[in-house]
Amino acid sequence: MNVSNRIQTAELDWELIDGIEVPISKQFGDVYFSKDNGLLETRHVFLNGNDLSERLTNLKDFEYFSVGETGFGTGLNILALWQLWQQVRPDNQSHLHAISVEKFPLSKADLIRALNVWDELKPLADQLIEQYPLPIAGCHRLTFPNERFSIDLWLGDAQEIFPSMAKTKAVNAWFLDGFAPSCNPDMWEQNVLNNIVRLSDYGSTFSSFSVAGVLKRGLKAHGISISRPRGFRHKREMLKAIWHPPQSDDEPSQLDQVYSLDEEQQRIAIIGAGIAGLTTAWAFAARGHQVTLYEQTEALSGASGNPLALLNPKLCPIEQSHEHLMTLSWQHALNFYKNFQAFRSLQIQQIALKNADELLDLVNQYPADVVTNTTNSLETANSSVLLTEAGSVSPHQLRNEILQHPLIDLKIANITALVSFENRVQLQTDYEVIAEADHVVVCCARESAALFENYPQLKPIRGQVSWVDNTFAPLPLNEAYSYGGYCMQLDASQMILGASFYPNREDQDVLLDDHVHNFELIHSVFPEYAQQLPSTSTWQGRASIRAQSLDYFPLLGKMQENSRVATFAGLGSKGFLFAPLCSEILVAQMLGEACPVTDRLLQKLNPQRFQKKVKPKKPYFKPQ
Repeated sequence: MNVSNRIQTAELDWELIDGIEVPISKQFGDVYFSKDNGLLETRHVFLNGNDLSERLTNLKDFEYFSVGETGFGTGLNILALWQLWQQVRPDNQSHLHAISVEKFPLSKADLIRALNVWDELKPLADQLIEQYPLPIAGCHRLTFPNERFSIDLWLGDAQEIFPSMAKTKAVNAWFLDGFAPSCNPDMWEQNVLNNIVRLSDYGSTFSSFSVAGVLKRGLKAHGISISRPRGFRHKREMLKAIWHPPQSDDEPSQLDQVYSLDEEQQRIAIIGAGIAGLTTAWAFAARGHQVTLYEQTEALSGASGNPLALLNPKLCPIEQSHEHLMTLSWQHALNFYKNFQAFRSLQIQQIALKNADELLDLVNQYPADVVTNTTNSLETANSSVLLTEAGSVSPHQLRNEILQHPLIDLKIANITALVSFENRVQLQTDYEVIAEADHVVVCCARESAALFENYPQLKPIRGQVSWVDNTFAPLPLNEAYSYGGYCMQLDASQMILGASFYPNREDQDVLLDDHVHNFELIHSVFPEYAQQLPSTSTWQGRASIRAQSLDYFPLLGKMQENSRVATFAGLGSKGFLFAPLCSEILVAQMLGEACPVTDRLLQKLNPQRFQKKVKPKKPYFKPQ
């Protein structure tokens, strides 16, 4: 994705038709929904065209059903799908997931205005609007766990996005929507259709308001059967299609080649109760699976156990955002932690100690209300920007909230071996087998190596945070400062600051030298304020060891193909930032769900990358 492909919001005209405001795209000169009745057309073409009422009603316990869409627009199709799901979903742990792509997303204000038309959808529209993402390229996962419903909204060009998607779950039904082929031919190109088929499998269905030749030819080339039932109201035809398996084809389907399903409650064992283990436990439990966390002493005994964590991303140039792990994780983490009382929303003044031009240029690249030139309470002589969308997390409060989930248990045990047999994994201590699980995730930082053969190297990095009384001049609770180190209020009377950074050290004593280091960091940017702080001899602190991979990407996934044991480690100093999104990626791989990152980024996280060069899977095409 190059600079010219930065996300631009849609430019709209509005036309009043029979008392209804209809949005019209200036870019494509076409309406977003039918002037007759857009909601009724959606139900006729996309919901009925894919037989979704019957298919969703009959979902089995823990079955995962995904619907793909080629143009998000106003979100009307997705909201209609969600409404149907509320009406017909079975009383079990089945889950509905939607995947949609949009090159020119509506601004939030325009989205609200467009959806005001549909009073009956308002309760769902309000929930969608609350999580509606910033106009930044990449996949934005919106989750509604109480609804057993989720959305991956991919912002960017369909011609680039569909080829980049990892196939961890075949799409069951497709809404081939978007502006008419005569207005937006790029959406209907063969490259897009080929990858839609790649992401599908035998049994997948397709529907569209369009019966254009390019669409029919593209689907027929893959052996997909097409019919043309009556369209909505004045439209003579619509398209309805299904991918039948060839009668004489004895080969396993694409779906069987990619993953296998376990459509029943799974017993999940997670070894290590730091932030990686806790967020992974939450991700599995939110899907209805039984989770047991194992820890040698207590949860958060390692690097995740500091008194406060700052969600402080180093943003990339905007044209790299679609595959930049930190930028993607930052947006997902904010949505995730907002569900917990442990989260505090705040803004961060990011101060440039080097490469000031690169930092300041972010103001011109990101949405104006996200990165600005405004300053916070503390003045500095250094250049800086203000990141308005950020937050902090109280780790111990978060731990307590997660462990309250009825499907999550914590057990104190030292797991020394994992033995796989049949479709289960035994967990062993030095003395006995203490449990069996369907899947195991090892989240033990550097100690993970003890449970695997040929585990990638993780280097230790000592870090110490300090906290000190600052009742003389407390900072606002909604402000933080980043300057190579960081500082913010720990509570009403104390400031936390840090952190030291010493690679290849494993000592964990709290040292005066590290307090002095943290003082010198803050003094270098805020000398007047720092001079008022008490002597470092009175400071308190905590030291811990971070685990960092050699290429700075986490280790995420299975060390061996077809294994039921995975690893999640190597988060370095960004554990609280990376963990929520990485947990979603891991669950997608282990349970066969849609993956919220590109295949290229997925391979960068693959722990097998240090054993061999992992190549992205080639697109699978099987024209008939």
